[in-house]
Amino acid sequence: MFNDHSQNQSPVNPVSPVIVVIFIVMVAIEGIFSLGTAGLVGGPQAVGWRIGALQDYAFSPAFLGHILATGDLSPRLLMRFVTYPFVHASFQSALVAGVMFLALGKFVGETMKGWALAVLFLATTIGGAVVFGLVADPRYPLYGAYVPAYGLIGAFTYVNWIYMRAVGQNQIMAFRLIGMLMALQLLFGLFFNTGMTWVGELAGFVIGFALAPVLLPGGLARLRDKLRQR
Repeated sequence: MFNDHSQNQSPVNPVSPVIVVIFIVMVAIEGIFSLGTAGLVGGPQAVGWRIGALQDYAFSPAFLGHILATGDLSPRLLMRFVTYPFVHASFQSALVAGVMFLALGKFVGETMKGWALAVLFLATTIGGAVVFGLVADPRYPLYGAYVPAYGLIGAFTYVNWIYMRAVGQNQIMAFRLIGMLMALQLLFGLFFNTGMTWVGELAGFVIGFALAPVLLPGGLARLRDKLRQR
């Protein structure tokens, strides 16, 4: 008798290790801040750990302005382009952003390889910060995992867009998720001062959508063929 390998396969695809590692780092950092705020570790000074981390690792348009004006490419400035997704203003914000990142990372990870997910994370994180730095008011900092999460939404939207075209459905429906999220952003913005983080988030989405055709399996080969034809 032959072995039925399909019986040994898990019905749930595992989350990509790249997504898991990034998520674990986010959870570990938030766990330290939350324990410190609760007074369980670090003593009295631990209450200020979160504020100190936001000051040291969040991104601000002022940093990009300084780099463009002076050409200063010191690590203490450049690191902020990739460290800001790992610090959040509160446990609740970290929870929402982390769940979004993990869930979307699982979906996109079912179609992308690990190296592509790493490139997507870095490109949307850095690109979102650059666009935010060029557009947003210097008074508003950028922090939290929402920008790379929106980058994953962009890639997820592209995958759905291709699928709907293949099955003959209306491709506009692939943009339902981003449309709903942007509508919620607008709604909250009418009642609360939500700042300009939506600039970075929208930039992350656009970058993720634009990179998806290249990062999906076979994308680099298709790009090389198009460049050769030109």
